[in-house]
Amino acid sequence: MTAASTIKTWYLVHKWTSLVCTIFLLIICLTGLPLVFHHEIEHWLDDGKPLSAVPADTPPANLDKLVANARAMYPNEVVDYLSFDPDEPQVFVGMAKTPGDGLASGHAIRMDARTGDVLLDGPLYTEDKFSFMGIMLALHVDLFAGLTGELFLGFMGLLFCVAIVSGVVLYGPFMKKLEFGTVRATRSTRLKWLDLHNLLGIVTLVWALVVGLTGVINELSTPLFRLWQSTELPRVLEPYKGQPIPTQLASAQLVADTARKAMPGNEVSFISFPGNAFGSPQHFIAWMRGDSPLTSKLNTPVLIEGRTGDLTTVARMPWYLTALEVSRPLHFGDYGGLPLKIIWALLDLVTIVVLVSGLYLWLARRRATEARINELIKKHQAAAPQRTPA
Repeated sequence: MTAASTIKTWYLVHKWTSLVCTIFLLIICLTGLPLVFHHEIEHWLDDGKPLSAVPADTPPANLDKLVANARAMYPNEVVDYLSFDPDEPQVFVGMAKTPGDGLASGHAIRMDARTGDVLLDGPLYTEDKFSFMGIMLALHVDLFAGLTGELFLGFMGLLFCVAIVSGVVLYGPFMKKLEFGTVRATRSTRLKWLDLHNLLGIVTLVWALVVGLTGVINELSTPLFRLWQSTELPRVLEPYKGQPIPTQLASAQLVADTARKAMPGNEVSFISFPGNAFGSPQHFIAWMRGDSPLTSKLNTPVLIEGRTGDLTTVARMPWYLTALEVSRPLHFGDYGGLPLKIIWALLDLVTIVVLVSGLYLWLARRRATEARINELIKKHQAAAPQRTPA
């Protein structure tokens, strides 16, 4: 294959992968802007009660108190999970109509972790999906299409990565006769935008590729987690096969204490109760996180017997779930606080310009091609001999 034909092949790859994914990437980039600042926006929109005014060294309340408060509010429901806010002393108590029904009937009660006071009795998850941030998240993750939407957007993200790689391959031959960063502002509008498209694309290359790849990994979270549930958990749960979900559960505080003893130096980030749709029918699963910038993003599941609160095992995470957990904060710039989030947002805006300019260049090229064809037709018609009527 000659160099010219190779470049043409890469051009076609870049052209069609870009065109196919551009509209969906624009949706992802536009919804990603508020999601980068989701902590700040949620805090701004929060209509719950403020945290209780207690001394800073007030110890956490017994978790059984929080569970009892939630059950008193909803006596006909079951506790589905406890989720611990890593930034503020508050705990989310998830409730559901029946075990395993959290996705359909679930909602969360936010409580002060130190006093057990109810800060916010949240809406059903199905209703919260239509709040501003819920809409942004749903559009960004699955286009309101569930797993099908997640896999589709994951494929669009993969096409985006291919478009980036093919664009890099084309950048070298294109810039051979131009200095880096050249923008031919005095030439036609199309040439000016072509230079800007190439410049902005190469400047944001590493960031776009990282965010694109981590986005693809994040879209695979549901099947990857289901894979872990179907391959790793059954080995641990084999002795409990066929047993019903226990009706008498161990103390939630005992569960947290057992998990901390099993993994000293780690803190509980999430506890799924027996029957949770993403957990075990007979076990509590306490997800433990470390205290360093990296390990605080990595969770290790500790399985605890539902009736007794005894330790069953510390289940080490497979490599694909570790990759998933590392990719989540990297995708949204959650590693470096607000300064990194601002950088992420600015790079997101630049990527939007790259996508829009690429679409403009394609349309402008089509119009130019059609104009040349029409001009040739007119010249051909003008040069053709005129037939005189008989």
